[in-house]
This record gives sequence, structure tokens and C-alpha cells, in this order.
Amino acid sequence: MANKRGEEPGRIILGDCIAEMARLPEKSVDLVFADPPYNLQLGGELLRPDNSKVDAVDEDWDQFASFEAYDAFTRAWLAAARRVLKDEGALWVIGSYHNIFRVGAALQDLRFWILNDVVWRKANPMPNFKGTRFTNAHETLIWAAKHRGARRYTFNYDALKVANDDLQMRSDWTLPLATGEERLKDETGAKAHPTQKPEALLHRLILATTRPGDLILDPFFGVGTTGAAAKRLGRRFIGIEQNPGYVSLARSRIEKVVAVAPDELEITGSRRDEPRVPFGQIVEAGLLRPGDTLYCPRGERAAKVRADGSLVMGELSGSIHKLGAMVQAAPACNGWTYWHFRTDKGLAPIDVLRARVRAEMA
Repeated sequence: MANKRGEEPGRIILGDCIAEMARLPEKSVDLVFADPPYNLQLGGELLRPDNSKVDAVDEDWDQFASFEAYDAFTRAWLAAARRVLKDEGALWVIGSYHNIFRVGAALQDLRFWILNDVVWRKANPMPNFKGTRFTNAHETLIWAAKHRGARRYTFNYDALKVANDDLQMRSDWTLPLATGEERLKDETGAKAHPTQKPEALLHRLILATTRPGDLILDPFFGVGTTGAAAKRLGRRFIGIEQNPGYVSLARSRIEKVVAVAPDELEITGSRRDEPRVPFGQIVEAGLLRPGDTLYCPRGERAAKVRADGSLVMGELSGSIHKLGAMVQAAPACNGWTYWHFRTDKGLAPIDVLRARVRAEMA
């Protein structure tokens, strides 16, 4: 099924992630989500109190000869991911205490700029059966921009706030593990993949840090959770996976996903994305004129508008923000909400006039 651009929503590549990333065009990807091997260093079987075996991560892909070997692998795939990321792109990587600190150091050494670490608190974690340590109830995600000073990375702050009942989204996310019908099974009925992530986790980070039509790369695709969430949310994806069995399961899974209709992908917009309108433009447009009076919210203080868009009050003068801060003896002021103009219905913030100009620009 093609998206609104006429492109196929996704591509799954069977192969080694470092080699395959080297074949992708430079600066072609909007977001990388990586769930790399954790290098768990398991020693022996893990048993439950009833002596049954715990289905732990013991596949070859999670085995490394040493920390040095793991570090070299980490730097290699991160460098390959950095090459294909757009300059305004970003990267997410998830891990446990076994590997996330080593990955974080490699990220910084490769000049990525860490924006947040997010704790995924598992609502239903596996118990610590031996009773020798705390129950491992969380994993850590690192969200990083391609380089320091990158200001164009996508962050749909207002949409996340709405999703969180109008509260600022925090960096601790409580979500359940992939269980029940979501958990893929093999032909024997066992878990198809030992570390399958819940689609809810990918839904949140994709909604937070991409736009419809963006291209997401997952170099450790597994059974395709990233692809399923991306297709559902109208994003394109490339998944790289070296295990043919996982690739087959991922293809079958993603084919069944029904994409959200394009007109239902709209999210709450952010003022950061709106065009900048300086106060001088309000005066130029004739919505306010030199000599007009502006008032503080209660009408107790008044300032005059000047031809260059500055305000004057007695011996004080400055921009709408600077003068607003001075009259309140405050370190800063949002002049758009502080200063009001008089209407036939009373005082209204000058931000109303800015909104009118933006609407005309649109």
C-alpha cells in the first residue's frame, strides 16, 4: 500500500546492519530507532522457584567475546547510522544496564548530542527469581540529535502534552511489555523473539519525534515493531535484520497493519512551528498605529506605540518584551500576552493581532 506521496511505506532488508547501512544514501533518514544487542553476559541457565527454565536472551546475536568487541561493534553501527541521518535528524537507542552506558559514551564520542534519557518503566516486569538483586523493572532510551546546536530536530511537544491530559510529558514512561496477542509466537507456540518491544513504546516516540511521511531506519529490526508502528502512523521505514526467520515474521505482521487515514494523522500543532511575526509587523499592517495606547492586563499601566514597533512609558522605552519586564521589575516578560489593546468588548491581548497576521500568511 503506497502512502500519500505514492511511495511504498516500508522496506525490509535481510543482511548485516553495518554493511547495509553503508549502501543507503548519505543524509537520507529522518530518524533512527535502534534496539541493539544488550550483551547480557549470561552465565548458565536461569531457573524459576519451581525449577522451570526462564526463556532468557541466549541467541548468538547477543554474544560478544569481550566488552572491547562490543564497544567496537557499537561504534561501527553508530557511525553508519550517523552517516545516513539528515543533519536535522535524530536517533533513539534503547538498552538495559548491561549496555546503555557504553552506548551513551560511544554516542558522545561520535559527536551526537544527547537530548533526553527516557526511562521505560515496565508495568509488568519479570521478577528477580534468585532474590539477589532488585527486580529489573525498566529500560533506558537515549534520544540524541546528530550534533550539538541542532535546533531543527522534530519534537511534537504540544501533541505529547495533549496525549498526556494536558500535562507536560515526562521522561519516565510506564508501559506494559508486549504480551498476549501482541506477542509473536513461533511454530511451537514459544516467544518468537526474546526482546520484542511493545508497539505502544514505538507509537509514542514516533508520534513525538517525526512527521507523517518521514523515513525511519531500524537497523535491528527483529520482528518488525518499528515497521508496524511506522506504517500505522503514516511514516516510511527501512528495517535491517540478519535473521531470515525474524524477517519472515516481520513481513507477515506488517502486511496485516492497517494504516491510519491521512486526514486522521493531524496532531496538535506547536507554536514553535508557526511563522515568526515581530510586533513591528503589527504596526506595519495597520492593526495598531503609532500613538495607540497599550495596557497591562488590568489596565493600570499604559504605554504608547511608536512607529518602529517599540513602546514608550514616560522615560522608559523598549520592545514589548523589554518594557513589559521593566515595568514589572521582572527578568523577562512575554509582551504578547502582557500588553493589551482596547476593543468594544474590553481589553484583549495583542497576541490576538499576531494570530490574525499568521492566519493571513497561511
